[in-house]
Amino acid sequence: MTSEIDLYYWPTPNGWKISIALEEMGLPYKLHLIDIGKGAQFDPDFLKIAPNNRMPAITDPEGPDGAPVSIFESGAILQYLARKTGKFCGTTERARIAADQWLMWQMGGLGPMAGQAHHFLKYAPQMDPPNDLPYAKDRYRNEVARLLGVLDRQLAQNTYVAGDEYTIADMAIWPWATLWEGQQQPLDDKPNLTRWLSLVGERPAVIKGKALAEGQRSTKPMDKTAQKVLFGKRE
Repeated sequence: MTSEIDLYYWPTPNGWKISIALEEMGLPYKLHLIDIGKGAQFDPDFLKIAPNNRMPAITDPEGPDGAPVSIFESGAILQYLARKTGKFCGTTERARIAADQWLMWQMGGLGPMAGQAHHFLKYAPQMDPPNDLPYAKDRYRNEVARLLGVLDRQLAQNTYVAGDEYTIADMAIWPWATLWEGQQQPLDDKPNLTRWLSLVGERPAVIKGKALAEGQRSTKPMDKTAQKVLFGKRE
């Protein structure tokens, strides 16, 4: 029997990538909640696994050569799990290249830009003192719009992001793209993206992975303590 993978997680788009992948791949896992609003990501034991003090991370007791391995960075985790199982990484070399390049597109583009959009549109105006910055809001809202346009055009030609196969690229992109309302993005001009969001969102493993610890995800304004932990300066 396959040993459980330790999943260090909080219900955010980056966390959903890995909970969805584990569900899609049928891998057993043990959940460790990393409450980023309370600073659990700075715990010394967690930093041994994820030195960049970010979740998600995993520890696989059955890593390469049968020895345990710990991995941080969601894209690296997705690639590792895909190689481990031989699933969702593309069935040909060209398909693998396509999946990898769109995974990198998410890691370097959509994720960071959408994250900044969420920050300046939602969190910064609530800070004490408020930081309601029109330039920053427009800058990141517009860049997310550009990126979602790129994605819509790609999906006009393909069932899934990297082609006809559902891959880790979809698992990486969907959690960020599905939060389009919080990024203040319209979808009425993006029919292909709308189709794909529904197609992926209806998958049982996606539903289950996104629902993991859903009750921990607050819709209330962030309190000052959490703001300091997440956005304050740390040495």
